[in-house]
Order: sequence, then C-alpha cells, then structure tokens
Amino acid sequence: MKKEKIIMGIDPGTTIMGFGIIKVVGSQMSFIQMNELILKKYNDPFTKLKMIYDRTISLIETYHPDEIAIEAPFYGKNVQSMLKLGRAQGVAMAAGLSRQIPITEYFPKKIKMAITGNGNASKEQVARMLQQVLKLESLPKNLDSTDGLAAAVCHFYNQGKVTQGKSYTGWAAFVKQNGDRIDR
Repeated sequence: MKKEKIIMGIDPGTTIMGFGIIKVVGSQMSFIQMNELILKKYNDPFTKLKMIYDRTISLIETYHPDEIAIEAPFYGKNVQSMLKLGRAQGVAMAAGLSRQIPITEYFPKKIKMAITGNGNASKEQVARMLQQVLKLESLPKNLDSTDGLAAAVCHFYNQGKVTQGKSYTGWAAFVKQNGDRIDR
C-alpha cells in the first residue's frame, strides 16, 4: 500500500496570500486545491496578520497537511515591504508550528528552478508549467495562488534532498535553528 501525504504550499503576503495543496501517493502528485486570501480591503496590519493566521489554521483543519512549504521573503529595495512580508510569513509559520506540522522554507529562485528549470522564470511561466504538470483546466486571475501551489510542488520535487531553505518541526526546532534572532 502506497503512503499518502498532503503538502500545503504558501506564498505569504499582506495584500494577497496564495496557497495550494497537493496530494502525494507514492511518487505521484495530484492537485487538490489552490486559492488566495485577499487582504487588500483591510487597512489595519494586525487585522491582516490575524486573517492570515486564521485562514492558515482553517486550511490545516480542513486538509490536514502532513507538511508545509512556504516561500521565504526576499530582499528587495523596500525594507518596509520585506518587514511586512516577513511578518506574514511568520504568522503562517506559527499556525503550522502550533499544530506540529513540519515546515520547509524555499527561496523564490529555488521554487522557480524546481518548477520551470529557470530560477528567473516569470510568475506566468511558473503558472503555465503547473497547469501542464497538474493538468489544471484554467489558471486564476491573480497568480499568488499558483505561487503557493508552486511551493508545494517544489517541496514534492525536493523530497529527500538537501534544500537551501530551512526546515522546522516545532517551536523548539525553530528556536534552536534561529538562536541568533533571539534578543538577549
């Protein structure tokens, strides 16, 4: 009997959080769901973070993922944007860690490379490749959901390989691997 595993991918954001879920049976993956949480209508940044946490918990309770793959924040020109993105990622990670779900973080270039073979691929190229691989009938208007799905597929492709991201199995593992972040 082949072991079944559910992988949830998250593309964190404070405007739109994209997510995708796949099922893996043996060496085969299949599409379960992708969608996005629209946060543009909320002005309060703390409300946005609560919405991200609540939606992530809801997805966990609905789909019971065995593992979560999340896109790591990347450094751009705007430090404030990176700070907001890091908070969104942290809240999504906290939701998974609160349920003892292992989390692996992937850099955007790593995800693009895993899906398209090109670390500089566009969102559209990633989405079209996912459409082919997972036999999706159509693509969403916003590609944040395909970015979340791409994180899950990247994780599937990287099973058993050493990754450039970090993996956490719970709060203790997170603290141990990130001791330099603790203010003493």
